[in-house]
Amino acid sequence: MGHQTVYFAAMLRRSHQAGLAFIFFTILLEAVGLGLIIPVLPRLVTELSDSNPHQASLLYGRLIGVYALMLFLFGPFWGALSDRFGRRPILLISLFGQACDYVLMALAPAFGWLVLGRVLSGILGASFSTAQAYIADSSTPEKRAQSFGLVGAAFGLGFVIGPALGGLIATWGTRAPFWAAAGLVLINWLYGMFILPESLKPENRRKLGLKQMNPVAVLWNLRNYPHLGGIVAIFALISLAGQVMPSTWVLYCTHQFRWTDAQNGLSLAFVGLCVGLSHGFLTRLLIPRLGERKAIFTGLVAMILSLVFYSLATEGWMMYAFIAIYAIGGLTQPSLQGLMTTQVDPSEQGRLQGALAGLTSIAAFAGPLLFTMAFAWGTHPDRTLAWPGAAFGLSAGLMTLGLVLSIVFVRQLRDLQRKPAPQSETT
Repeated sequence: MGHQTVYFAAMLRRSHQAGLAFIFFTILLEAVGLGLIIPVLPRLVTELSDSNPHQASLLYGRLIGVYALMLFLFGPFWGALSDRFGRRPILLISLFGQACDYVLMALAPAFGWLVLGRVLSGILGASFSTAQAYIADSSTPEKRAQSFGLVGAAFGLGFVIGPALGGLIATWGTRAPFWAAAGLVLINWLYGMFILPESLKPENRRKLGLKQMNPVAVLWNLRNYPHLGGIVAIFALISLAGQVMPSTWVLYCTHQFRWTDAQNGLSLAFVGLCVGLSHGFLTRLLIPRLGERKAIFTGLVAMILSLVFYSLATEGWMMYAFIAIYAIGGLTQPSLQGLMTTQVDPSEQGRLQGALAGLTSIAAFAGPLLFTMAFAWGTHPDRTLAWPGAAFGLSAGLMTLGLVLSIVFVRQLRDLQRKPAPQSETT
């Protein structure tokens, strides 16, 4: 009997390890798949919409924005389903949907088909949040942070590999990266069909409720923290301003420096590498030494300077020179989140983080629309004085407003740290 118990315990451990390995590769391949198409998506939009670069940049912003909007609207829906029916079926549905989406975009005969593909991808894009829930189910409390760290590393690594690989694959045609992304996701789906065990125990499953599926209710939770209003405003501004990089980098570098898909891909890989190093090492090194408030100021100043430099760059090599400075801005958001967590009761941490994630989703929807409009304005053929870097200038302005708010609220932040966390409302 004892040998059987040991045997089944070993099998259970192997099952959990296989599940966590699958989650790691799911996040890695999802990030690689997204990165693969970034260097070529603006060019494909231009080809399919039969429009000039000015009009195509606006369409590109809408294409990115509609994907983020669908993620925001349907994220709670899939989260509630995974709490009721388990993580495995939701992950597999999401992965299969993503593979079909990439095939649809690879075959898209017109711009409307691209929009349909992005809408479906956003609706079915539950894999990342469900993967995080899978880790919470499968990891012991003492190992959970380490497991989440591996997921963050997988996502960062995917965004280093994906754009570089996508730029190189694009030498075989604009559609080639979409076929590559579809193949990677489909292989991962097949692997999950045979390997992935369920992580959510039947006794831990919850009944479905409409409130759980309401994305606005997540944001509404912010009313419980009026004492954090200034910090939340800074967080929202930075989240919005940060969308300038994925929204306009390829548009700007292609227009200003005539970069190819391969050059855009390699530059984005370098951005991903620097930002990953900043989040992985610089935050651990500098935030404890500087303290959260000084780290916020340092990160904001670094991002403002680099964004101003981007907006005025005249040579391609300048973009590489400023990437390292921009990456120092990775100190800001973790410091803001750390500061907020000290002012919230431990039982409210999940609700706070969910509200902040909702704000980030709104920024991911609004940012591409805003910054591609700024790029289109700066490159309009009728403009006497062109300013291709207008989007980066606008982002720098938003970051500057965030810096001013940080200075205004610095005394309040200091006072808040001296007070006990207030009791939140019961909802």
